[in-house]
Amino acid sequence: MGNNRQHSETGRPTHECGICGIFGHEDAAKLTYFGLYALQHRGQESAGIVTSDGTKVSIYKDMGLVPEIFTESILQGLPGHMAVGHVRYSTTGSSNITNTQPLLVTHRGTTLAVAHNGNLVNAIELRRKLEDKGSIFQTGMDSEVVLHLMARNAHLGLDRALTDSFACLKGAYSILMMTPDTLIAVRDPNGFRPLCLGKINHGGWIVASETCALDLVGAEYVREIAPGEMLIITKVGMRSIFPWPKQKTSFCIFEQVYFARPDSDIFGINVYETRKRMGEILARECPVDADFVMPFPDSGNYAALGYAKASGLPLEMAMIRNHYVGRTFIQPTQSMRDFNVRVKLNPVRSILKGQRVIIIEDSIIRGTTGKSRVRSLRDAGAKEVHMLVSCPPTRHGCYYGIDFPSCKELVACKRSVAQIAKHLGLDSLHYLSMEGLVEAAGLGKENYCLACFNGHYPVAPDTDFHKGALDF
Repeated sequence: MGNNRQHSETGRPTHECGICGIFGHEDAAKLTYFGLYALQHRGQESAGIVTSDGTKVSIYKDMGLVPEIFTESILQGLPGHMAVGHVRYSTTGSSNITNTQPLLVTHRGTTLAVAHNGNLVNAIELRRKLEDKGSIFQTGMDSEVVLHLMARNAHLGLDRALTDSFACLKGAYSILMMTPDTLIAVRDPNGFRPLCLGKINHGGWIVASETCALDLVGAEYVREIAPGEMLIITKVGMRSIFPWPKQKTSFCIFEQVYFARPDSDIFGINVYETRKRMGEILARECPVDADFVMPFPDSGNYAALGYAKASGLPLEMAMIRNHYVGRTFIQPTQSMRDFNVRVKLNPVRSILKGQRVIIIEDSIIRGTTGKSRVRSLRDAGAKEVHMLVSCPPTRHGCYYGIDFPSCKELVACKRSVAQIAKHLGLDSLHYLSMEGLVEAAGLGKENYCLACFNGHYPVAPDTDFHKGALDF
């Protein structure tokens, strides 16, 4: 998907990438546009769509948000019944137009497009081997490795090219590929990242990162693309290849904690209900004597609902979010303290004054904005400020597509809970237990990747990746 050390200014884990593919619909580009619009939360850096009418392949991509990039005239210039789209936040490869996706190449007369969500943990090693054999890379993205492998194996036929190419890959990948007449979806054997299949009216198909994309285009959910599945869709029908022995799944539990949209079903579980259960279990594990419960919109909303319901405490929206804040604005003067916090969230003083407050958060990653937000509550008159987090402390980096690969950037890496509470200026801080999180998520501990909490990595990264040598 891509690696970039330009981390989010908010200190939140920045979203990863989203992919959407359409097959068998005359308005494939427009449907893909709406699918990407629904998946915008997974990446706000760049977006792209590639289409095919069976012979001609067209592409358009740029930096920015989906509605900023695609106009009606641009979409009309992307003809065809088949399309693949991508929204990106870089986790491998720097932030520039060269590293936007889908990637598109032509090799020996055959065109291939690739859109990728995840991280290949052996990309550096593979890239070096391919370069030693003469490959010339055009981008800084791990996803480009897939194109080079497919090109080298193209003479073997599609099925063999797929199985031989993906046998070389390690890590997390939900990938869409497109030739002029075929749509291909591949999900890694561990199933780190989500990918689902839906049916569109009149025989069309959609493959997308989350079910919210299916909802927006009016598609009927069919099923998840299974971990280790290669799904091939052509005009004669749909078929699947399962080239790997069945492996233990490693679903990213952080999808349910933070990444996925609450109206999506992820790994067969509804995200809204999961987050609400996290709050209910948090109330059971961490009762706090306070006057009311509140989230910082929108991250803790659903866990806060669950906590309020289970604890019997009232729920208040004591922080108001400004929904009209753009990505850029005129910078304030130095005298305007905490402007970057207040421009997005502002406290309701009349509700907070003299009150004992419980903040429900979904996670604390770097803690860079936590201090300012807590201080703003105290400045507004809160008597006590307690924070409860609907997941365990995030103490370890992620190698599978989240933007905090370095442990030293995590506030919980070398601090105790008490030290974090003091650092943030809280009266108390409590985290949901690992057991509570898994109970809320609903599929059993053995089915999830919990590496960011416990440091147990299901797929080991190569040496250079582990050292942080992520820029090619």
